[in-house]
Amino acid sequence: MASHIVRLAWQDVGGADKRLSFGDVKAYQVHVSDAYVAALPRHVREYVSKTKNQHSYRAHVDRHVFIDGRFVVGIECKAYTENAMLKRILVDFSLLKSLHSSLICCLFQLESMLGGQYARPLASPQFGSPRSHVLMSFFPNVNLKIITLLEGKRKVDRPIHKKKFFKPLTMACVDHAIEQVGGLLERLHESRKLSDERSA
Repeated sequence: MASHIVRLAWQDVGGADKRLSFGDVKAYQVHVSDAYVAALPRHVREYVSKTKNQHSYRAHVDRHVFIDGRFVVGIECKAYTENAMLKRILVDFSLLKSLHSSLICCLFQLESMLGGQYARPLASPQFGSPRSHVLMSFFPNVNLKIITLLEGKRKVDRPIHKKKFFKPLTMACVDHAIEQVGGLLERLHESRKLSDERSA
């Protein structure tokens, strides 16, 4: 569903289909930070420096969106999210941003347990959640966009995969998600147009 929303949003901003791709979700190798190594005790620093290529972490999210073959949007997809999960999402995106500094970072969730207004996807303005804002404030490079698709906070004793607790996915929420993603993608489309105009 996330891929379809991105594709529709890209079409809405006038992007050509051939420029957009998703491909396989591959993990990117993130290597140990030089600043971290420099602060280690001498004997540990020497060991890590000599074996630096062995010190890596495989970072990825659920959907990797490419435009013109470049990784430009990462999307983490969750049935629901609470703040402990948000911490992990922020770390993953922070690692990816160390390699792709202009990456747009998104969280798509069906339901929310983040608190605040995230359980009201059509609320305008969207103020979010105080606790989530605290966590996100320590990862300012991530600038996470949170998109919720179903109305109402998740209740642990009412899981929506059980028929009696089903929640409808409304076209209003889908359209709103497409609009939000379109706002993120528009600048990528515009930058290509400006580049084409300069070279013409």
